Amino acid sequence: MQPRVVVLDYGFGNVRSALKALERVGAQVELTAERAAAEAADGLVVPGVGAFAAVMAGLRAVGGDQIIDRRLAGGRPVLGICVGMQVLFARGVEHDVAADGLGEWPGVVDRLQAPVVPHMGWSTVSAPPGSVLFEGVGDERFYFVHSYAARSFPMEPGPRRAPLVTWADHSGPFVAAVENGPLSATQFHPEKSGDPGSALLRNWVATLR
Repeated sequence: MQPRVVVLDYGFGNVRSALKALERVGAQVELTAERAAAEAADGLVVPGVGAFAAVMAGLRAVGGDQIIDRRLAGGRPVLGICVGMQVLFARGVEHDVAADGLGEWPGVVDRLQAPVVPHMGWSTVSAPPGSVLFEGVGDERFYFVHSYAARSFPMEPGPRRAPLVTWADHSGPFVAAVENGPLSATQFHPEKSGDPGSALLRNWVATLR
């Protein structure tokens, strides 16, 4: 039976390519902001393109923050993509204006410190041992297009298992992906990353069965 995946429809994100990419790797996909469907699906994908604060406003307008929180409280998988990953951090700072994120992880998303911004194109990543998302594709290149990122991942020591953090580099390291129990996210666009991106999405969809 195909896993049911909802791509959250809140007005931000290149959803057409994400829908097709998920269908290609075996998911039954629906684009909706309807709360019951988003909470009940086997997997929820949160896309995002644009400014951090605007994406947060769009999410809150459809109750996306509550949907994500309820899913994670129940251990139900969520995958954030691009700005859909960035808003999972505590704060975003763009043009010296700070906005609160969803606060699933500590840390700040801010402008890349590089001579050329945005970072646009194909880059390798450094995935940690035990990564499920990057199984079989840890040495591949993925497609990035962004000017902002989390450039550190501060975590308080504690009894819970530490998230698996994947890094990339653009005149300095930044967080390329995180795997944290039911919550996963990528700064790059797997739906635009050819065969490696399809393999990564297939790895994620396989966890939903």
